[in-house]
Amino acid sequence: MSLLFSPRAVGPLTLKNRVVIAPMCQYSAIDGVPQPWHVQHLGKLAISGAGLVIVEATGVEAAGRITPDDTGLWNDAQEAAFAQIITDIRTYSDTPIGVQLGHAGRKASTSAPWKGGRALGADEGAWETFSASAEPFKDDWHTPTAMTQGDMDRVVAAFEDAARRADRAGFDLVELHAAHGYLLTQFLSPLSNHRTDNFGGGFENRARFPLRVAQGLRDVWPRAKALGVRFNGSDWVEGGIALDEVTALGQALHDMGYDYLHLTSGGNVARADIPGAEPGYQLRFAQAVKAATPDANVMAVGMIFDPQKAEGIVASGQADLIAIARAALDDPNWAHHAAVALGDDEGLPPQYERAGKKYWPGYGKAGA
Repeated sequence: MSLLFSPRAVGPLTLKNRVVIAPMCQYSAIDGVPQPWHVQHLGKLAISGAGLVIVEATGVEAAGRITPDDTGLWNDAQEAAFAQIITDIRTYSDTPIGVQLGHAGRKASTSAPWKGGRALGADEGAWETFSASAEPFKDDWHTPTAMTQGDMDRVVAAFEDAARRADRAGFDLVELHAAHGYLLTQFLSPLSNHRTDNFGGGFENRARFPLRVAQGLRDVWPRAKALGVRFNGSDWVEGGIALDEVTALGQALHDMGYDYLHLTSGGNVARADIPGAEPGYQLRFAQAVKAATPDANVMAVGMIFDPQKAEGIVASGQADLIAIARAALDDPNWAHHAAVALGDDEGLPPQYERAGKKYWPGYGKAGA
């Protein structure tokens, strides 16, 4: 058996393999409520052969949505819709389903990418945005309100309430979104946090609010379920978050009781010069955190679409889990196909077994 398709304990949760479907925004909700699109999207991924599926970034309050089309978990209707999706999935799949909880901060109140990906106008339902400092993400985006202590208290409470709703809805895991230039990144990075109080300046201060949110989630999320966090390894801009700060954050979250650390990068500064997205281009960040916190479960992500590449990452100890996103959109059966490529059982649902590669004429023979 390949290491990629061997089990892995993630806190109290044991995954059947190391393949994780990363959160991918669908921008298809109505008033935060998932729609039939989400039913087919998540249902398809639940039988993809992956060890874990994580639902897209889900707003913990209305002001924390990236767009008006984001999913949310701040009211009963949203909770009930997610609960029904999970109940239905459990009739045909035991794949663990997680949800990523987030707050967009200054990157909120925008339109979906295919609707322009721009700041909403007043006639389009724009809302007040919040951030560490009163500086917009782009010149033509909304200028956020610099958060007060009261704003921080409200957001912490919103994360805690969303986690309780996620538990009641039946999610197996919560991932805290502290990446991609959204609210918690905005506090962590010196490029977006120019505060002069005890939430700005040195790294200890910049991390204070994100760690408070993280502790709030840890306090309310059941220990019998898994809890993880996604955070940036780099801003890709000189003067941004430093790698020693990234590894320190990872250690702090691990010590707090987070069951995995998911490393990504970018999204915080519009002028960032991100290198060509070659396979594994973000691996260096996962590798650094794994080296600094060897006891932690570390998840790597970033154009890892080749099964042999994924196997090599986990076999070398650079990371413990591999997250895929666009590869899963392109091929929802990526994990099944990767298993075959690595010499493992395809693991198809019984309804689909007759379509397995072993039944294809000539498959595996020279030239096939």
